Amino acid sequence: MDPRKLSQVMVSTAQQRGLDAVLRTITDGIAQCPNTVLTRIWLAESDSLCEVCRSRNDTSDITRSLHLVASAGVPHDPQADYGRLDGAFHRFPMGERKIGRVVSTGEPLRLAGLRGDEEWIANPAWFAHEGVRTFAAQPLIFRDDVLGVLALFDRGLLDEEAFEWLRIFADYAAVSIANARAFDEISLLRTRLEEENLYLREEVTAALGMGEFVGESQALQHVLRQVQLVAPTDAAVLITGESGTGKELVARAIHDRSPRKDRPLIKVNCSAVPDALFESEFFGHVKGAFTGALADRPGRFEMADRGTLFLDEIGEVPLAMQAKLLRVLQEGEFERVGDTRTRTVDVRIVAATNRDLKREVEAGRFREDLYYRLSVFPVHIPPLRERREDIPKLALHFITQSARRMNRRVPRITQAVLSQLAAHDWPGNVRELQNVVERAVILSQGRSLHVHLQPSPSRERGVPSLPTPSMAQLATREELKRQERENIVQALRLTKGKIFGLDGAAVLLGMKPTTLASRIKALGIKKSKLDS
Repeated sequence: MDPRKLSQVMVSTAQQRGLDAVLRTITDGIAQCPNTVLTRIWLAESDSLCEVCRSRNDTSDITRSLHLVASAGVPHDPQADYGRLDGAFHRFPMGERKIGRVVSTGEPLRLAGLRGDEEWIANPAWFAHEGVRTFAAQPLIFRDDVLGVLALFDRGLLDEEAFEWLRIFADYAAVSIANARAFDEISLLRTRLEEENLYLREEVTAALGMGEFVGESQALQHVLRQVQLVAPTDAAVLITGESGTGKELVARAIHDRSPRKDRPLIKVNCSAVPDALFESEFFGHVKGAFTGALADRPGRFEMADRGTLFLDEIGEVPLAMQAKLLRVLQEGEFERVGDTRTRTVDVRIVAATNRDLKREVEAGRFREDLYYRLSVFPVHIPPLRERREDIPKLALHFITQSARRMNRRVPRITQAVLSQLAAHDWPGNVRELQNVVERAVILSQGRSLHVHLQPSPSRERGVPSLPTPSMAQLATREELKRQERENIVQALRLTKGKIFGLDGAAVLLGMKPTTLASRIKALGIKKSKLDS
């Protein structure tokens, strides 16, 4: 055992960061010392975390065992592989045999002058063939915690001084291993945080302008009641509805009202994932699993652990992937691509689609068992044309929001424009309404708002649109007064009685707040009228 060589190994180990690199540097460095036959490191960890034990179903009821994690040496037989980790001595239960007792007692062990025929030797022929004369083992101790064992099989006689150097080196190795573990954990957490931050930034951008429900229609209130009922549970939710109706907003509301609200809501747009990448996207992959897999990467299920996973456009998942998706939904287990380790997750699933999944099942394009697993609690969002009474409030909300975002004055909007918006069918639903309103705000330049819409297809479908006054129709003074009164009352209802401000009735009616206040007084409009 050469102290100078051990010093060089310490320097090389200090330059490594990951645990695998640190372990290899330690064993490869000691193997280069004169007379070294074999050096190995066993670390204490759960059997369920050991890939070798899981691959050969070699697990027991023991929660922690010693597992071989690094090995190197200089054999007489050039065909021998001293770097193998899955041999007969891969695992030692705590306290069993000499390696296990070093960990359980925390005491080092040095046996010099071996003949090779001692009773405790498991393979005397190997000892004799390699000429092993010394066996030494040092516990790897960090902050009073025994991490594992550093063992050495040597052809020379290891004296007390050399054994003391091995102890000093083992203490340094224990610190390096603990630091490498912490670095790996920090790297994993940092990667997970970066992924979560990316998802959150995408979600905030996508949800801009949709941070709350706007409207008081019966259809919308029914959806909100369903959200309140299912949110506190862990039941899977299937949200259906046309594109642009706000399925993602409902999914976010379910998550925000659930016990999982402190964990992330992770979104997967299934229609944007190539078929070949679905498994990696859902479950992650390990380094080298395929071309371009340069590092381990967690999948969306792993990112959403103890949170909510929103599977948007679930009908786009290919059949081959649906079986694997069903497994993780039923058992909460999966493997990363290229990995043999089974991981477990606790994820609440909220799925959404604009397809008729029942028809997809009948056509053989969607698994029936997966459909029933996803649709434990179905929520249907009606299209905007079926809740026209919400259109004026939504329009006012988007107008005010767009103007503030553009740092512009809120343009004046008349009842005629609101009626025009309410008469339109909005095939693109809320998303189309938001885009049209934002474009109108840009064009208004802070003046009156005007919208330009294609003729509503509602007339072709027989859906009644709002009546337009005839040019030949004349109104008496009393009728004009009544119409003005009804118009002001409607504007006050839409703004909840607010007159002044950017979201007040005066802006809505395109008049000065003081003039509106005078007309309210002159027409005798009372607060009770607004609630009727």
